[in-house]
Amino acid sequence: MEKLFKLKQNGTNVRTEIIAGVTTFLAMAYILAVNPSILSASGMPQDAIFAATAVSAFFATAIMAFLANYPVALASGMGLNAYFSFTVCTDLAAKGVTDPWKVALTAILVEGIIFIILSIFKFRETLVNKVPKNLKLGISAGIGLFITIIGLKGAGIIVTDAYYDGTAVQSSTLVKFGNIGTPQVVLALAGILIIAILWHFKVKGAILIGIIATWLLGIVAEVSGWYVVDPAAGVYSLIPDFSNYSVFGPVQTMASETFFQFDFGYVASHALNFAVIVFAFLFVDLFDTVGTLIGVAQEGNLLDEKGELPRVGRALMADAVGTVAGSCLGTSTVTSYVESTTGVSEGGKTGLTALTTAVLFLVSIPLFPIFGAIPSFATTPALVFVGLLMLKNVTKMNFDADIADTVGGFFAIIMMPFSYSIANGIMFGILTWVILKVFTGKIKDVHPVMWVSFALFAVRITTMIMGISS
Repeated sequence: MEKLFKLKQNGTNVRTEIIAGVTTFLAMAYILAVNPSILSASGMPQDAIFAATAVSAFFATAIMAFLANYPVALASGMGLNAYFSFTVCTDLAAKGVTDPWKVALTAILVEGIIFIILSIFKFRETLVNKVPKNLKLGISAGIGLFITIIGLKGAGIIVTDAYYDGTAVQSSTLVKFGNIGTPQVVLALAGILIIAILWHFKVKGAILIGIIATWLLGIVAEVSGWYVVDPAAGVYSLIPDFSNYSVFGPVQTMASETFFQFDFGYVASHALNFAVIVFAFLFVDLFDTVGTLIGVAQEGNLLDEKGELPRVGRALMADAVGTVAGSCLGTSTVTSYVESTTGVSEGGKTGLTALTTAVLFLVSIPLFPIFGAIPSFATTPALVFVGLLMLKNVTKMNFDADIADTVGGFFAIIMMPFSYSIANGIMFGILTWVILKVFTGKIKDVHPVMWVSFALFAVRITTMIMGISS
């Protein structure tokens, strides 16, 4: 252990590192329940997604442990999984694409390969530095709102304001408050409060505990008869069913249903639309990963005297390889988790912390019936609270700055939840920023990277206006 992770050199020991790794796992294990819930909306089998989530998290986090020796854990990223299901797959399905999730997985594979290349040539840090701060923060805050609205919708807290008057579908406010009397709504709201209370008292694994508490309350509601199981209406039992269950069943389903399931035929016939999908994945993951690494490094005092993170290239490579592996297994973009700071706060300083977390993800696979029984209303508190944590970035934005920075960041925030698309938020944020820079006489501020982004999104807007099928 000493030779592998240099424990004494980093002022730590095996016990501290293992405790830190367990803490990190508890803080981010909610992804094992949330990711299958979100990605299954794309048509993928839930048990296969669960296995892919766990295996990819193990693989990527283990690489981080041995290659970079950092206490950073990785798993399928929040926000990116929502973009996968509710933007990419929904749009493709509406256009008649069969198994749209295969196209999305192909985009993630390409994104991961691009990231590997960018990591080799050290381009990722350069790209991040050339995008204005307000836009970065706006994108993160917008994703927070997007995740929140998905969570609220999943529990029925907000519903579509639509009704049929006999001749046409009518709507007055687009969305409205759901039925407050349903157990799903009541328990989801209770779960949000539970997480908030636990978070206030700095309880480790607050988000995971909130999910489990909400789920257990749901089981009580089912046993008491308040929560009525009705599969025909999409209301399933909350009690885990281990009958006829194979310990490695999820892995077997993953191997037969989602492993290496790519659709390169779509890429060949819809190159432009595919490029936009890849760019959106690439753009969001780019800032999310670097921002997370910096945050974890600051929390653990891992930065050097120049304020830089040693071995950052290796850390970014672990992230890129993890994304490629995740796409091959059948899950959305794998990225570094800010919840790693919980383990760092417990004293974790080396890759042994990450390795501990990785092993726990692998060990969780036999417990699929438990995670599979957790309903969407129980994951709503996690989505809403993670949304809150991401929305906090808006407090770092400067709304009295350059008008391009201000409006660009604002458009990135509002277009994600209101158009129900992360890609749209990024697209309108960049387009607005570049256009305002030009018209305010600050064209010299526009870096070539931003011009390339602008051109790509401008072409995308043109095809949308012209009604060209994508």
